[in-house]
Amino acid sequence: MTRPARRTRILQAAGVGAVAMLALSACSSSSDSDSSGSSATPASASASPKLSGTVTVFAAASLQESFTTLGKQFEQAHPGTKVTFNFGGSDTLAASITGGAPADVFAAASPKTMATVTDKGDAVGTPANFVRNQLEIATLPGNPDKVTSLKDLTKSGLKVVLCDKTVPCGAAAQTALDESDLKLTPASYEQDVKSALNKVELKEADAAVVYQTDVKAAGDKVEGVNFPEAANAINDYPIALLKDAPNAEAAKAFIALVKSADGQKVLTQAGFLKP
Repeated sequence: MTRPARRTRILQAAGVGAVAMLALSACSSSSDSDSSGSSATPASASASPKLSGTVTVFAAASLQESFTTLGKQFEQAHPGTKVTFNFGGSDTLAASITGGAPADVFAAASPKTMATVTDKGDAVGTPANFVRNQLEIATLPGNPDKVTSLKDLTKSGLKVVLCDKTVPCGAAAQTALDESDLKLTPASYEQDVKSALNKVELKEADAAVVYQTDVKAAGDKVEGVNFPEAANAINDYPIALLKDAPNAEAAKAFIALVKSADGQKVLTQAGFLKP
């Protein structure tokens, strides 16, 4: 009687142990499954969508060098994307946008020209000012006419070009002239700041009132002359996502790059002032 009873107790103990092992195995499997599931969810949730396609940026002519650099950086950071630019006078670009020209981003050289777009409801949200720019006089190399001030541009016989008054650089120049009570009749009004600078580079003009960023970009092709009145005519540069942007997600990423520390570094190196 003793042996059968002992055998029964051994079998019962073995059964209990097996059940315990099965339970532990099930708990472990469930825990592993929960763990892998919970780790997968954040990873998939945090993964940003891959950007692709073309981003079309309409930008003020003075942004040409710095935005071209940023466009290349953007393409390298997002393989499969391409950034194309339309540089020109901000007023002309704004008119094109409100007229239905397809574009993703607008970067203007003044809040006034940006307002042309926002007032028509063609921009998303509130445009952000990302840099500022200040005027400077561009003269021929070596400054042979000895231009040292804004007043010197009114000398008889000096051929001076200005941006058109409807363009931000022209409006800023007119503000500086008005505040100094100076009258200047230019040899020509140009449609954007690069065209005005080009007149001096080609020696078709003796001087032009442009931005300090354009003087810096021109290198030894011109000589820059600072003038104090420029401090009273500094332009803010706003940037905005456009309402009917064909590639809105990539456009947002480009705007983020412009406003980022890396973007600001490129812009300040080009001579722009911080917003």
